[in-house]
Amino acid sequence: VQEKKIFMVQGPYPIIRRLLRARGWVERKLPSMGRQLEQHHGNQQKQQLETEARDDGDMLGEASYLVRDRVPNFIWANYLSAVDPQMLEQDHVVNHYARVGAFTTKEGLCLSLQNLPWIEQADPNTFFPRCYRLGTTDEREAFIDDFRLTAARSLLKLALEEDGDRVMGTEQPPSSDKGPGWHSNHVSHPMSSTAGPGSPLYPHLVEEALEVCEQHLCVLRHQDIDRSTPFPCRTCINWDRFLQDYYCVAHKGAGLVLSGAQRKRCQDLLQHLAEQLPQFSMEGKLNVWILKPGADSQGRGKAGESGGCTQAPHRGGVPPSLCPCSPGIVCATQLEEVLRLARGCTAPSVRGGKWVVQKYLERLLTIFGTKFDIRQWFVVTDWKPLTVWFYGDCYLRFCSQPFSLHCLERARHLCNVSVQKWYKMSPDQDPRVPPDRIWSNKQFQAYLARLGQADAWHQVIVPGMKAAILNALRSAQDQVGFRKSSFELYGADFLIGEDCQPWLLEINSCPTMSPSSAVTRRLCANVQRDTLRLVLDRKDNPTCSIGAFELIYKE
Repeated sequence: VQEKKIFMVQGPYPIIRRLLRARGWVERKLPSMGRQLEQHHGNQQKQQLETEARDDGDMLGEASYLVRDRVPNFIWANYLSAVDPQMLEQDHVVNHYARVGAFTTKEGLCLSLQNLPWIEQADPNTFFPRCYRLGTTDEREAFIDDFRLTAARSLLKLALEEDGDRVMGTEQPPSSDKGPGWHSNHVSHPMSSTAGPGSPLYPHLVEEALEVCEQHLCVLRHQDIDRSTPFPCRTCINWDRFLQDYYCVAHKGAGLVLSGAQRKRCQDLLQHLAEQLPQFSMEGKLNVWILKPGADSQGRGKAGESGGCTQAPHRGGVPPSLCPCSPGIVCATQLEEVLRLARGCTAPSVRGGKWVVQKYLERLLTIFGTKFDIRQWFVVTDWKPLTVWFYGDCYLRFCSQPFSLHCLERARHLCNVSVQKWYKMSPDQDPRVPPDRIWSNKQFQAYLARLGQADAWHQVIVPGMKAAILNALRSAQDQVGFRKSSFELYGADFLIGEDCQPWLLEINSCPTMSPSSAVTRRLCANVQRDTLRLVLDRKDNPTCSIGAFELIYKE
């Protein structure tokens, strides 16, 4: 007590408990647990809770019982709501900050990064797939405009592809599910080359797409200052008809007519657009978007309602996609479907329009033909001045089925362990995909080295992840509830583009520490150990080891 070594843990964190006890700390049980038991199970179970620390009769249990009325000096909880702020003193250490939803919810991150250019000289479009809050009228209209413009660009790419051309920034690298190399496996547009003689042709589409994209390029070049150039999506083109025709070309194999003059215009125009649009190279040709509940995490819920493929076999029980009124993540390729899904969900977590829609990375890097993402940890130990520590180890999460843009079910597109645990490995999956669907960053680096890309990790991926994290934090800094003596461990999720550029998807305020594989068992234990070194041991010994943490920013 005199050494101020009383701790409290809420949630399943055996590593934290063991490490603190090894330091001579004593655990105090959460008082709220006693209140809940009293309300729901009566005084008998409350009495059992109060005496459980003494059940084993050992010294730790007795010590824990003796400090049951003491205020803990260190608190590690799943959520800040588990902590009574009135009991905290200035030097009490807590593992959460208030109001972090400004960057740890999908809606909050979307809004905060929209404001980033006003705070920093940084463009969120260079690291965060463009994103819109559908519950806001202005952003919903902006999304509709973006969808239409992306469809027009996509149509020009399809026209050139059908014409046997490749444009800089849109090349498809060779795909081989079984051989070495960059396994992007995007499944190039499957229908255009197989359209038969009787397939419908759309001679007007290319000209309309060229007109729209030329007007958009003028806007991007700021040539519309006098407003003589109408905004592309406000022109006289019948957009409903244009999109329906585009769907026929992109998804049903309809052919296109491309004249020699149009071919040259397409080449030049797409080249100029690639120079103006940071996300041009990752867009692809099928205009896939992903719809997400703004406040949810871990990819729970449905996905792939527009994919036209059956769900992958699951392990039993009730997968999240079949739960009634489950919100969750949905991939879609049609504007009408996105708007219908956003309007139609009545789940409490998304009621009131709390949907965000984000451009899906169609041109992403895959491994052995399989999609993966990266979970990257970092710790904030102060907000004034902002102080950020980046963890040197991370892990990759694989999907259970091969990647395809023509089958949009969750097993192919959502890498979260909480999603993939429901699914068995597909028999079509490359046997080199790890059975537990987890790799360490060391394994990924070795893979890159075998491909002749040994420098990509340290020169492109890690610097890109660091920059994205810092930009996200700075964009939300003024909204976070600041408190000295607090800290927080976060988990950022990234996808990797074909050019190895990392794209930030989301930031989790309570990253799971439950091991799902041998890799995560080791890494999760290590990051918890090193976090305690950083926030506890370093206070008394500034030169002590902090493991794999690296200070990457301090104002």
